[in-house]
Amino acid sequence: MRHLFLINPAAGKRKSTAQLEGMLSSLSFPYEVAYTSGEGDARRMAEEAVSSGEPVRIYACGGDGTLNEVVNGAAGHEHAAITCIPKGTGNDFLKIFGPDYRALFYDLERLAKGPQTAMDLMDCNGMLGIDVVCAGVDARVAASVHRYKNWPLVTGKGAYVLALAEHVLLRGISRPMSIALGERTWRGEAAILCICNGRHYGGGFMPVPEAMPDDGVLEVLLVPKVSRRTFIKLAGQYARGRYRDYPELILSHRGDRVTYASPQVITTVVDGEVLFNTTFTVRLSEKKVNFFYPPGASYCPESLALREENCEQEVNL
Repeated sequence: MRHLFLINPAAGKRKSTAQLEGMLSSLSFPYEVAYTSGEGDARRMAEEAVSSGEPVRIYACGGDGTLNEVVNGAAGHEHAAITCIPKGTGNDFLKIFGPDYRALFYDLERLAKGPQTAMDLMDCNGMLGIDVVCAGVDARVAASVHRYKNWPLVTGKGAYVLALAEHVLLRGISRPMSIALGERTWRGEAAILCICNGRHYGGGFMPVPEAMPDDGVLEVLLVPKVSRRTFIKLAGQYARGRYRDYPELILSHRGDRVTYASPQVITTVVDGEVLFNTTFTVRLSEKKVNFFYPPGASYCPESLALREENCEQEVNL
């Protein structure tokens, strides 16, 4: 088994790369290391790694963006499996493994021997995603955060607050949209459109707590136009997955395809990667990706015993 660590030096804190390199030097198994230097490198390296047909485990060492590139490079190859070393600041997908996900995934010896599961993927206009696609004010906020991070003395949390203020207070929350949800078409002003394969996005939002990344279903939430006051009051409940308590404000749908369009350019975010277009189709991809994780770790919601059969499908090496 080949073990390949793809390290994004730009992800995370300044010393994170050196700390990871120190951990790698003490591993008991052979491994290879490659470093990314720009956008697209992790995808290209993952594609090269799987092209030989040799069994390989690829470790995306970075944040959600690095993981997304590796997903797109390795998807559809049964002899390959991927994981993520949470070196970045976001790492939203790994949060399905619980609050201790960082400690779990930094135990590299155990991680290398862990089970793997074939995870579903979303295809958004040709880009694959493993976690969440969003296309409302939340997407516009996410797309603006990076701009504010470059401001002097602005922290990551401060950048998010500034982006939130820009789009909620100044630019308006809703945009015109036509959305096809299965056989139903909805038209109007939309504040939030969220399509979940995983459970977490935006650093602290968990809109659909029961979402499972391997059940062949996409969970969709739509928040039509609401007042700014209602939006601010609703945001906390939405973030905690209380959508069922507000059926008059939050529409839900389960399916395998969502198409949405607007006369205006729509900002869509796929696992942290930003896309712009006037029409998008998000569908369950025919491709899957094998994802491996530490022995004993689980991504099944503790409160949902009926989901346990999904977790029994884990494949041990």
